[in-house]
Amino acid sequence: MTPSKPTTVVLGSRGSELALWQSNWLKSELQRHFPKLTVEIFVVKTKGDKILDSSLSQIGGKGIFTREIDEALLEGRIDLSGHSLKDLPTETPRGLKVGAIMEREDVHDAFISHPKKSYKSLDELPQGARIATGSLRRKCQLLHYRPDLEIVDIRGNVPTRLQKLDTSSWDGMILAKAGLARLNMTDRISETITTDILLPAVGQGAIAVEVRTGDQHMMSLVASLNHEPTQIATLAERTLLECLEGGCQVPIGAYAQVHHGVFKMEALLGSLDGKKVIRSTIHGDPSQANALAKMLARTLLHSGGNRILKDIRAGTPREVAAV
Repeated sequence: MTPSKPTTVVLGSRGSELALWQSNWLKSELQRHFPKLTVEIFVVKTKGDKILDSSLSQIGGKGIFTREIDEALLEGRIDLSGHSLKDLPTETPRGLKVGAIMEREDVHDAFISHPKKSYKSLDELPQGARIATGSLRRKCQLLHYRPDLEIVDIRGNVPTRLQKLDTSSWDGMILAKAGLARLNMTDRISETITTDILLPAVGQGAIAVEVRTGDQHMMSLVASLNHEPTQIATLAERTLLECLEGGCQVPIGAYAQVHHGVFKMEALLGSLDGKKVIRSTIHGDPSQANALAKMLARTLLHSGGNRILKDIRAGTPREVAAV
């Protein structure tokens, strides 16, 4: 459908460069489908944007990058919101709904070398090299691949992180390739890391559009932005995450695809120190994606994931051999 007359909608967004890029992209896509639509961007500051001196795992809690935007949406101060899907809690607040998931960008993580050291890959890093990342998922997998590395915790938006790297004594940093591409910073990428080494975060590279459950007009507008293969794959990843009861405090990676009519998903669950990583894959019919995701989650749990989760929640990760 198209609006019968010029209409104005208010799009809620975080204020970071990447969030504003995503919101402007969402705005342009809406206006491409509905040329008479006026879209205004309203910036909302979230808890995750305000607290920058603590790691995500220390802040804890669900929705640290979305809660205030959700409140604005529920209160009617905005009409829709765009989020990096990996930031959205698996449990959507009552009264809200993910109305669309846009086509996914590159899911890979990227290695960025310190500009004065210019290492071309993780394999070129010397013993004991210092690598910055704010993600336990990345830390776990990096230490599993290179136990000698020293991981430095970092927070902040993409340009701020890169500036910190450039003025530091670190050897490199890990960031999502999608974010660098969206900000036209791919020239900083030293290596695109394969998913064999770093499996991405659930929903990485995808943008989700949230609306109020009862707002049929907004639902009909954003439905035009939905990309079904991305939707099937990322919802399955989120189902797995929900089954594992994971969050910022648990190293979990997952990557699902629908390719040539076949659904395939790979996932892992690891210890905080990277010494134990449980990894498995599953494939089948795309119509059974969520059921397959639940089966994969059970496989991870029964293969040692239950013990890893128990140790993480107890605050005492076990010293066990890698698999």
